[in-house]
Amino acid sequence: MKDFFDNAEILNVLHGFNPWWSGRPYAVPSFRRLAYGACRSYLDNPDLRRAILLSGPRRVGKTTLLQQLAEGFLREGADAKSILYLSLDHPLLKLLSLRDILALYHAHLHPEGKPALLLLDEVQYASGWETEVKLLVDHQPAYRIVATGSASVVHKEKLAESGVGRWITLPVPTLSFYEFVHIRNEAVPDLSATQRPADLFIATDADRLHIAAQLRPLLPLFNRYLLTGGFPETARQDDIALCQRLLREDVVERVLKRDMTALFGVRNVNDLERLFIYLCLHTGGILAHNTVARDLETSAATVGNHLELLRAANLVYCLPPVAISGKKVLRARNKYYLVDAALRNAVLLRGEEVLANADDMGMIVETTVLRHLYAYHYRDTPQIAYWRDAVTGKEVDIIVKSPAYHFAFEIKYRSHAEVEAKSGLALYCNAEKLKQAYLVTQQDTDFGVTELPGVTTRFLRVPAHILCYLLGQAERLLWK
Repeated sequence: MKDFFDNAEILNVLHGFNPWWSGRPYAVPSFRRLAYGACRSYLDNPDLRRAILLSGPRRVGKTTLLQQLAEGFLREGADAKSILYLSLDHPLLKLLSLRDILALYHAHLHPEGKPALLLLDEVQYASGWETEVKLLVDHQPAYRIVATGSASVVHKEKLAESGVGRWITLPVPTLSFYEFVHIRNEAVPDLSATQRPADLFIATDADRLHIAAQLRPLLPLFNRYLLTGGFPETARQDDIALCQRLLREDVVERVLKRDMTALFGVRNVNDLERLFIYLCLHTGGILAHNTVARDLETSAATVGNHLELLRAANLVYCLPPVAISGKKVLRARNKYYLVDAALRNAVLLRGEEVLANADDMGMIVETTVLRHLYAYHYRDTPQIAYWRDAVTGKEVDIIVKSPAYHFAFEIKYRSHAEVEAKSGLALYCNAEKLKQAYLVTQQDTDFGVTELPGVTTRFLRVPAHILCYLLGQAERLLWK
């Protein structure tokens, strides 16, 4: 296959990807995702011999992060040719193994055995990449490796064979609301940098009033965030129609019609696309495979397989049910959420009119809160689930549970939200003897701590924009 091109063609591609070798100027955005600092802390640790995998949806800034890493090391005096960036989905590079590319790199540009930083973009397109990286980590201590994958490329079965102890996975989700404010260079609230959502339970009324006042100017921006989502390119745009077209073309279309075929061998893309549209219409809903299969005129097995692929491609979150006091969940049915509510808006062509639709907004805010909880609690790997009583239909939207903590979140994005004694939130918290729970509200006047007679749980009523901003801010503290 390689007979129709020579090494000069490959070297030309490598020079194009690495302009710093020739001293050519290149610009990188000044805004840095949270994963940048985490990457540097791992790369700067001489005792850590692992490759770093940045995993997340398309268009969340993973390529930019690799380029920022290159720029940072160059600014600190690194040898330009010791930094190799490869976009492994390039048509020519896909014809070669990673070993072949590195052999050319060392033969013509940088001697083998000298320290080198390998920045491997879209690593899943390199044939046999799992084995190649394993060998590099095990036998080439001069390499430091950072890779990206739009899909969840480190499959569990392959990790069991070659990845254990050799990878650190860093999530790069869509922008948090905190990052959204900063990437747009908006005025930043005057809040303590160490403020965490849990601190609101012990805050005074005066403290909460101050926080509400500081974040009140961000309410219009929060609505904007709910509409256009947390993708860096669209976050800076003011044209909602343009934002939605970019999301449809760059995120949804490319993942469903290219990545799924190339990476997972999906044959019937139409079935997959119809299922994704179904999820856009029913995000946050409990999905029974048989019901979905009947609606889409396909098999339950196909629905199950495609749901797993969408999860692996970082397009959906899956919430399993949890029972009270460890009881077994009968007929367990999962809830599925899009990773960013803006994808739903883009596919269904929902614009500013959704802001006036209480049902739509409840769904959108629930999705947004879930995204922030997943990112905030990533390092602890807690169980994130939901609870629903099969008899009464009472439920709790989101449960976050680990050996160290157990929280319940109910989203009531409407005026004058109150904690009701007979609500699912109160029933679950009382049964599980939770100390704290959250009722996510809409208005910043619905902000305070509520207690119910005979229930030991303290309930924090917290507006969604305040909770999301503080979760995004506090997320940075966890990686320091």
